[in-house]
Amino acid sequence: MDSQTIKRLLTYCKPYQDKIIALAILSIISVVFTLLTPVLLGQAIDLLVGVHQVQFHALLHKLMIVGGVVLIVSFIQWIMGQITNSITYNITNDLRNRVFSKIQVLPLKYIDSTSHGDILGRLINDIDLIGQGLLQSFTSLLTGIATIVGTILIMAWIHFSVAVIVVVLTPLSLLVASLIVKRTHSYFQEQLAIRGEMNGFCEEMIGNQKIVNLFDYQIENEEKFNEINERMHKSGVISQFYGALINPTTRLVNSIVYAAVGIYGAFQVLNGAFSVGILSSFLTYANQYTKPFNEISSVMSEMQTALAASQRVFALLDEEEITELSESKIVENKKGRINIEHLAFSYDPAKPLIEDFNYEAKPGTMNAIVGKTGCGKTTLINLLMRFYDPQAGHITIDGVDILDMNRDDLRKMYGMVLQDSWLFKGTVKENIAYGKPEATDQEIIEAAKKARVHKYIMSLPDGYDTLVEEDGGNMSQGQMQLICIARIMLTHPPMLILDEATSSIDTRTELQIQKAFDEMMKGRTTFIVAHRLSTIKNADQIIVMDQGHILEVGNHEELLAKKGFYHQLYYSQFEIE
Repeated sequence: MDSQTIKRLLTYCKPYQDKIIALAILSIISVVFTLLTPVLLGQAIDLLVGVHQVQFHALLHKLMIVGGVVLIVSFIQWIMGQITNSITYNITNDLRNRVFSKIQVLPLKYIDSTSHGDILGRLINDIDLIGQGLLQSFTSLLTGIATIVGTILIMAWIHFSVAVIVVVLTPLSLLVASLIVKRTHSYFQEQLAIRGEMNGFCEEMIGNQKIVNLFDYQIENEEKFNEINERMHKSGVISQFYGALINPTTRLVNSIVYAAVGIYGAFQVLNGAFSVGILSSFLTYANQYTKPFNEISSVMSEMQTALAASQRVFALLDEEEITELSESKIVENKKGRINIEHLAFSYDPAKPLIEDFNYEAKPGTMNAIVGKTGCGKTTLINLLMRFYDPQAGHITIDGVDILDMNRDDLRKMYGMVLQDSWLFKGTVKENIAYGKPEATDQEIIEAAKKARVHKYIMSLPDGYDTLVEEDGGNMSQGQMQLICIARIMLTHPPMLILDEATSSIDTRTELQIQKAFDEMMKGRTTFIVAHRLSTIKNADQIIVMDQGHILEVGNHEELLAKKGFYHQLYYSQFEIE
């Protein structure tokens, strides 16, 4: 097993060390009382000295003591169970909070390059597996260690030679278990990695089932699923096969220990070294001594799975996160002048995208970005918002470099409406107020009216209190987009980014929305990413991009008069239509 992973996992136990200490003390008390039972039973057996010689009064007294001890042990074990559950669930809760917080500060590069299903699997499934492993570990290890130490000591006290036999044979059990654990650990790691791949695939396919059905791709998807499932099956069978060897082999060794104690003890009884009652006690102690090994070996698969899950969770926690400045520069007088100087960026170093990009957006102007798919339009927006940082060059807002600003401060200056609208499960009112939770009902209604969505909202069963289903499942794309636009209108940001903001809205609604946009954009620097060039005729400046470079800059009339790339783009869309 990976000792570093175990040590790191134990650090999450530190906040609950008081409970763990209490658990250890209760384990010792429980073991002490448990170890009393064989002695008492042995004494009870010795009271049965022969026919017509049974000491009934003394025997009854011993049996009543045994019953009391059993009740005490049961009560202590119940308390231990409650403490163990509390520790386990607190640790998994801490881990899940830590992972979720980590996701919030991970660079977009990691989120884009990693399967969302795999990330979700680490957040939910892997941490659940860690919890199960910890539960088993606390239950088995603490009580087991106390039992092993206690039985050896008491056997050595009663008869030293018997204790020596037990101690000598014990390493066989440990050796067998350790060899199998080393053999199987890689398979448990592989199994969880495949499970993450399975989560990602299923999430993708289920989320896009309409497209799958449209293109009749069900058979191919099933084949892909079967391939992943078969790999998971093989890895699971192998890991469980070796894991299942631990328990029977450990039990075999422990049976040898029990048999050795029984045979040696029988000879001692025949020689008169000790009584039948003491032999009975020794046999019980031998059984109690081997029981922890059996219990630990039986849950070894869960513990290995938990360890492999821990490695996956810690790998995510170790990912490089977004770092923020201790002191962020603030744009005091927000005019909205944006200067882009010698900007360079690429997702793949071997494939340059944006190179030596230069542009100035004057305050209060409408700046449209057009070009073929893959030309760098969305990438430029990502750089403006610092979803990605430039590899060279600078972007400044009113003279302040955005790299000298914390991302939160920067993004508060922008209102952004994306092509893909997103609504969370909550009321319509909550969704509109997402960027301004303190907004009054009147402010929310005014924003909805500007977005031309108030009338639709009032037609809903509960108006603004209508519950939106997950991902807006009870609304059309156009209606969702309008609510997202209302969300931005509520915040009144000094600058705007509209990435195909009206793409899901019909032409008639678009005309209404455009009027609202025109009102909202007054005095605000705006960047618009557009594929429908008819929507950006009124732009002050149109940036025509191709392969990360600016080909042309000008307004609609100027660019058409040049009869260049923009001219081709503009008239080609009508030819296509």
